Amino acid sequence: MKQAKSRQEIAEEYGISSRTLTRWLHKAELDLPKGLLSPKSQKLIYEKFGKPKSKE
Repeated sequence: MKQAKSRQEIAEEYGISSRTLTRWLHKAELDLPKGLLSPKSQKLIYEKFGKPKSKE
């Protein structure tokens, strides 16, 4: 986790659509900045939802 990623890339890691990821983030009350997700933001997502299978 060394570079910024798009929401689409994160969603693909979980095997979901970017729209579903947006819903997950909203329900979890994770208010992340628009645009690419920094490694810090990615860490928050992975801590909240667990590591995606592609990352294990």
